[in-house]
Amino acid sequence: MQLNPGKSLLEAIDKANSDLRDLSLKIHSHPELGYKEYYAHKTVTDFMAERGFHVTRHACGIETAFIAEYVHQGSSAVDSSPLRSVGFCSEYDALALGGSGDKVVLGQGCGHNLICTAGVTAALGVKAAMEKHNIRGRVRLLGTPAEETLGGKRPMLERGAFEGLDACMMIHPGQFDVLYRQPLGVGRLEIEYRGKAAHASSSPWEGINALDAIAMAYNAIGQLRQQTLPTNRIHSIVTNGGQAANIIPEVAAMITQYRANKNEDLNKLHDQLIEIFEAAAEATGCTVTVEKTMEYMPLHNNSILTDRYGEYMRSFGVHYNSRQIDETTPAGSTDMGNVTHALPGIHPVFNIASLEGVREPGLSTHSLLFAERSGTELAHKTMIRAAKALSLTGLDILLDGDFTKHARDEFEKSKEQ
Repeated sequence: MQLNPGKSLLEAIDKANSDLRDLSLKIHSHPELGYKEYYAHKTVTDFMAERGFHVTRHACGIETAFIAEYVHQGSSAVDSSPLRSVGFCSEYDALALGGSGDKVVLGQGCGHNLICTAGVTAALGVKAAMEKHNIRGRVRLLGTPAEETLGGKRPMLERGAFEGLDACMMIHPGQFDVLYRQPLGVGRLEIEYRGKAAHASSSPWEGINALDAIAMAYNAIGQLRQQTLPTNRIHSIVTNGGQAANIIPEVAAMITQYRANKNEDLNKLHDQLIEIFEAAAEATGCTVTVEKTMEYMPLHNNSILTDRYGEYMRSFGVHYNSRQIDETTPAGSTDMGNVTHALPGIHPVFNIASLEGVREPGLSTHSLLFAERSGTELAHKTMIRAAKALSLTGLDILLDGDFTKHARDEFEKSKEQ
């Protein structure tokens, strides 16, 4: 009787289900902000080490990043076939809202406890199949912190954490099932204007009003929105508008984020915004400094990998809209976009509120309701189903050289375009 690696993978995940549920609840009940995920880091790295993975804690010089890897040389130590490698990403940072510092308000409002456990699940499944069937290859789980803020994948990518992988994949919880999710690229600018303080009543003419520069820039951005593409987004907040109403503000500051679904549009928005900020400084007599603190690239879904994942999900009873509908549905942004421009990858969404694809009214990510739902038994079941499809897709990368080559060829072709 021919052995079935896929069946072994699924059985291993089912066997670990209770432990995986416990892991998810631990992350859910201990929400931590980006780059401060100390509990999650220790909990997940201990979990992976106990299950036979070689774990690098504090990977890439980042305190809450990790790499957990398992390598199998195959049935023979002299096996000369290519050692194919697959990676999965786990995220585990939580959300804050309406505050600053260490205050966590929304908790797992984006369901990162599920993303974290999904990556763990996929890696465990592939490892089990490799061990039982002497499959030559490498499986790597990357613990990537701070996705909600500055993006841990970017420095990890720059420092070699993804090197040697044939593909890297992850899944994301949501209020519906989406195969070809299309997160936008995003940049974040921190702007500070400096003028001159003066008494706002007795000698306002002696002052240079930094808040006026902010107001001018903010309003100019509002005018720019009308002339940008429907797929572009710009949003800003004022972080410093002065200290007292009777003092001409000497310093004022704002944060602006801009988004687009193509790199060239993202770069164009950046340049237009810089012109606005400089013009506002010149018009008011202020000086201005602009710092780019974050940039995520638009996500590129590898169609070979995405379609294979979709085949497995459909075999589990999941239904999807057309690719055209998926790619035109508004989405946020993710540092996984940067990864998909460096190697083949995917980032589909699974519905946490229904196994039948029914959307729960009022449910959306980045909300208290979503944080609550992310801890439910139903959300765990939907995650396990999606993680099984992810794991099976990863196993195919190790087993099928032609499949892996087709994914790489599609990736290289997309770069040329």
